[in-house]
Amino acid sequence: MNEFFDNIYKDKTVLVTGDSGFKGSWLTIWLLSLGANVIGYALEPKTEKDHYSICELYNKITHIHGDIRDYQKLSKVFSKYEPDIVFHLAAQAIVLESYKDPHYTFSTNVMGTVNLFEAIRQTPSVKAAINVTSDKCYENREWVYGYRETDPMGGKDPYSASKAASEIITSSYLHSFFSRNNTANIASARAGNVIGGGDWAPHRIFPDCMRALLLNKPVVIRNPNAVRPWQHVLEPLSGYLILGSLLYTEGKNYSGGWNFGPSMKNMISVKQLVDETIKQYGSGKYIIQEQPDDNLEAHFLHLDISKAVNELNWRPVLGLKQTVKFAIEEYKFDQHTSEEIFNQSIDHIKQYTNLRLNMEKGNQC
Repeated sequence: MNEFFDNIYKDKTVLVTGDSGFKGSWLTIWLLSLGANVIGYALEPKTEKDHYSICELYNKITHIHGDIRDYQKLSKVFSKYEPDIVFHLAAQAIVLESYKDPHYTFSTNVMGTVNLFEAIRQTPSVKAAINVTSDKCYENREWVYGYRETDPMGGKDPYSASKAASEIITSSYLHSFFSRNNTANIASARAGNVIGGGDWAPHRIFPDCMRALLLNKPVVIRNPNAVRPWQHVLEPLSGYLILGSLLYTEGKNYSGGWNFGPSMKNMISVKQLVDETIKQYGSGKYIIQEQPDDNLEAHFLHLDISKAVNELNWRPVLGLKQTVKFAIEEYKFDQHTSEEIFNQSIDHIKQYTNLRLNMEKGNQC
């Protein structure tokens, strides 16, 4: 699996903020499989069923319980462990939650980003760092073509606005402090609508779907016609890891913003995703719940991934059926031990890596 990353992560100290979260836990497992020494910094997981918990990652890495808003504690972690590479995933990541508590959303996603880059500025060991934001950082104009890295940032809801602000902060630090030689090489990574095992966050359609199906209850759909670019969690993570390796070896040529998304075939509505999930699960039904006008999410949003395809040699691997298949398998863990669940995650990473190898060799996947 190191082939794609030039063996960069082996024996490196890699700090992952938000390691107890959904994407952070999957990234942590992948880094462990690459031989990295992972330091995690995050709040405790929300539930005992979260991916971090069911894989018992706290026994496999050095995890520090901490809030990204606590600069003093964060800076001490950087000073103590002197990471080589940093992935920043600690965030308030739910759109509807941002309406309920905008102050927490902005303080976490905005000042958390400032704290991260301030800590990096004070830590000479850091050679590469990636701030993981969201596809919702773009000013959404509901147009039919994908947003490019050069399009303006913006956001009507507090979550989207906070991610746009995080991107602007990243750009400011890049030009103000990290543009000179012998400074960290930093970038931002934008992706959205990621699905996969161990995500039990509220107000996300796939976790809502799996919660309902596992309990033999109807799936509640809020925005059935909203079109999203669905992708398995391993897709953007592979892009982050490729980007991180190139930042480490090639330097500032890879600084700036990067989009990671699926192929156009994975651009389907919420209702179509639920239909496919129910079909593969083998049973289930859904009901449509009207969405309050004051909490509307964007109807249509997807990213132009041309830059990553052409400059990173990264591209999506999984079609929709395989995306859903992987994810459903990862939610069925009731009869498995934590080690078996961890090994299943490793196995899916290996399967994904083999599919990518075959694709790059020109074989049809």
